Amino acid sequence: MKTIRILLLSALFAATAAVSAAPYFGSERDDRESEKKERMVEKEEDLYDKGTDLLDDHEWRKAIAAFDAVYSMKMSHADGALYWRAWAQKQLGQRSEALSSIAELRQTFPQSRWLEDAKALEVEVRQQAGQSIEPEHVQDEDLKLMAVTALMHSEPDRAIPILDGVLKNPKSSRKVKDKAIFVLSQTSDPKAFEILGRLAKDTGNRELQGSALRYLGIMGGDRSRQTLAEVYAATPDVSIKKSVLRAYMIAGDRGRLLTTAKSEKDVELRAEAVRQLGVIGARGELADLYAAETDKRIKKGIIQAMFIGGNADKLGELARNERDPELRSTAIKNLGLMGGAKAGALLLSIYQTDQNQEVRSAVINALFLQGNAKTLVDLARGEKDPELKKAIISKLSIMGSREATDYLMEYLKE
Repeated sequence: MKTIRILLLSALFAATAAVSAAPYFGSERDDRESEKKERMVEKEEDLYDKGTDLLDDHEWRKAIAAFDAVYSMKMSHADGALYWRAWAQKQLGQRSEALSSIAELRQTFPQSRWLEDAKALEVEVRQQAGQSIEPEHVQDEDLKLMAVTALMHSEPDRAIPILDGVLKNPKSSRKVKDKAIFVLSQTSDPKAFEILGRLAKDTGNRELQGSALRYLGIMGGDRSRQTLAEVYAATPDVSIKKSVLRAYMIAGDRGRLLTTAKSEKDVELRAEAVRQLGVIGARGELADLYAAETDKRIKKGIIQAMFIGGNADKLGELARNERDPELRSTAIKNLGLMGGAKAGALLLSIYQTDQNQEVRSAVINALFLQGNAKTLVDLARGEKDPELKKAIISKLSIMGSREATDYLMEYLKE
């Protein structure tokens, strides 16, 4: 019985030991597998980087070999390796091989982020080989546009009707139509301009109308500006008129923006014209407008446009001399939003020379907007008015700067 008991205990001990050891060995195997995977990831990354470096050095054959190795690993850079292999093959004049790599990329990785680049590369390879890609027979929209863009340089009379067909096709995506408008805007051909003008006046398709207006602004020139003016005059739609004003800004048409800011009856559109004058930095025009304007809402808009245009000198002048307290506070606030040493010095000078409580409060807020803790601390040290000092300390307490914190600690000890 004693011998049996010993044997049973030994067996039980052995079984327990085996069970307790199992997780350890399993964990060890997991660690080894994890390390192996990490080494593979590093190897793939190194090979991929080596391939791109070889491309930079124009070592096309060696780059192809490196990307072959990356692709064979079937890991995260496999699709990119196929694309760059095709690119290197194109550089070597291996056009059929490059097209095969692109086809393999498209078939093996249908969701790859490299597919768009591969489409463009395919067009380049085929054209390099002297193949004439007939856009009319290409089903893929992006590829068709690439082919049409290439055709535009050699046969615009043939390419422009195809682009017009893309724009008129209800099945064409918005993205493709926008690209088609862009291509049309890149040529001076009268037929292309005629299509853009038609789209700019087409109120039935707001999205394409907006794109056409924007590209007319980018094109610039008297013809484009005249078309924009015609659209503005013809439409009662405020949103379209605003699009035209933004196009004027893009075209740098200060004259029409200024005319609109002066004579437009709709206050919202006048304000938009003023804003766009600020964007193009029309400082002189804005100063003249401010002097002649009587509507306080528009005057506020002009002050904000001066801020957008970076006119610190004029804002400083208004902050000192404007008689209307509300407009003066607006000028002071915008000085604070501008930031910079010059604006800070102007604000300090206003605070020191003007005894008006509201003006001084506006300066405190502007310095806070600037993040100018140093000047606020200087003001707090010399300020005798308890209400103003309280306002300054309140701003300093939420600024989180070292200068503000040091002063607050000093103040608490007083």
